[in-house]
Amino acid sequence: MKPKRKEKPKTEDSQKAKNEMEELRQTLESLQKEKDELFGKLQRVSADYANYQKRAPKQIADTISYEKEKIIKSMLPALDNFEHTLQNAHSAEDAEVFIKGIQIIHDQMLDIFKSHGVEQIKSPGEKFNPAMHEAMMQKAEPEKEDNIVLEEFQKGYTLNGRVIRPSKVIVNKLITEQPGQEKAIPEEPTADEYKLEEEE
Repeated sequence: MKPKRKEKPKTEDSQKAKNEMEELRQTLESLQKEKDELFGKLQRVSADYANYQKRAPKQIADTISYEKEKIIKSMLPALDNFEHTLQNAHSAEDAEVFIKGIQIIHDQMLDIFKSHGVEQIKSPGEKFNPAMHEAMMQKAEPEKEDNIVLEEFQKGYTLNGRVIRPSKVIVNKLITEQPGQEKAIPEEPTADEYKLEEEE
């Protein structure tokens, strides 16, 4: 007869099952808590984004309005000087005084533009650059270098280094002879050919 195998007490299996159930319950509670926290964060982010969408257009409009006001305020002193110059134009002793006043205003305007990142493009005497210059016509001045800007019709400007209006210019284009169009130079007769010509 085989000896009977000892069976584990049912109380041990029952305790083990209880322990596993407790662990599962704790894990479930932990996951539920984590889910609630993430859901709360998501709701807060969603609410913040909705508020941002409402605020952003107003902030952009306010910024543009502020920048416009800043630019206009910076130009008002030049406008004041222009009005004073026009008021005193009739009493100016001569045209030279009036021209000097206009020149001061012109320089003041350039300084204002420069403070906002706007600068004139230097053109006359510079190499023609299609990114900065617009060629209106061409001239041929042999004493000057080819492809050089000779004159300027209209000044160009850059804003923070980016061209906002190219300069309208006249460009120097020297006419070069094509390789097949060279003039033939008559050859000098050799000594023997010269003698034959004399004998004839």
